[in-house]
Amino acid sequence: MSKLTCYKHIFMRRKIFTLFLIFTTMLLSAGNKPDRIKVEGNKFTNEKGETVVFKGLNASDPDKLLEDEHWNKAYFEEMKAWGANIVRFPVHPPEWRKHGAEGYMKLLDKGIKWAEKNDMHVIIDWHIIGNLKTEQFMRDIYLTTKEETFEFWNLISKRYGDNPTVAFFELYNEPTTIHGELGDFSWDELKSLHEKMIKIIRDNNAETIPLVSGFNWAYDLKPVKDNPVDAENIAYVSHPYPQKVEQPWDEKWTEDWGYVAEKYPLVLTEIGYCLEGEPGAHIPVISDDSYGEAITEYCDKHGISYVLWVFDPDWSPMLFSDWDFTPTTQGKFFKKVFQNN
Repeated sequence: MSKLTCYKHIFMRRKIFTLFLIFTTMLLSAGNKPDRIKVEGNKFTNEKGETVVFKGLNASDPDKLLEDEHWNKAYFEEMKAWGANIVRFPVHPPEWRKHGAEGYMKLLDKGIKWAEKNDMHVIIDWHIIGNLKTEQFMRDIYLTTKEETFEFWNLISKRYGDNPTVAFFELYNEPTTIHGELGDFSWDELKSLHEKMIKIIRDNNAETIPLVSGFNWAYDLKPVKDNPVDAENIAYVSHPYPQKVEQPWDEKWTEDWGYVAEKYPLVLTEIGYCLEGEPGAHIPVISDDSYGEAITEYCDKHGISYVLWVFDPDWSPMLFSDWDFTPTTQGKFFKKVFQNN
């Protein structure tokens, strides 16, 4: 064999080996992605057809975490260490505008990748509180318009609609009129807004599951019984903080939102509590471990997914008190629940 022929063989072997490494890396990378989540009746299922129940954590706004220098992989590794299998990203309209759509989505890209590496799914939440119909909101941090909201979901669904890590789009965090202070708003009108957002998402061929909220700061789902949102493969949400209704809770929870789980998948995308006198204590979150026990037992009994508010030492009710991740009262309770499952 000539030297030239020998060099050619060596070159070809190296080329084949390099291609093999690239192909293997691609396969391993693809294999690390969480399964695509689907709606099957009143359950969520993975690609094997197994029922999935989510128990997760709310991040604070990625912009806030970026400023705190904690929008990083260590934050997500700590979430996973607590036992979470999903993380919710609350996107506030002013922060979206501050970074610009592309800039903010680059923040989301990083968070989604860190969640993926820790085998956690993601909820992207348009975090507004108020009346989208009249475009009046509870505080300036929630100010938006219907036009901006529709465009947000157009851009988000184009970018993440085929990413299985992003399991859910939460369309409208907490609809409320604050007892009429923000103008009139009927269930039919709220339902229509949800349906418009779902159409925008579906027109982009997104496979992500839309999450639909009700009134009373996303607590009340009673209208769904007779007048559900006209769309397939969706799920509903509730935010049943402890002081939304008086104890005993179970019967009232079933009447107000729990009955929905008999027909549709249901996610409590915000639950949590703190003791009276603890930092951040305010209505409607003041309670004790009895609430934690009641809400987790209710969810386990009915196969309902839930996401704790909030994995941050400044927003309340907080799950930890400092950036050493020292658990608060509710943090100790829920961390134990997560890690015992």
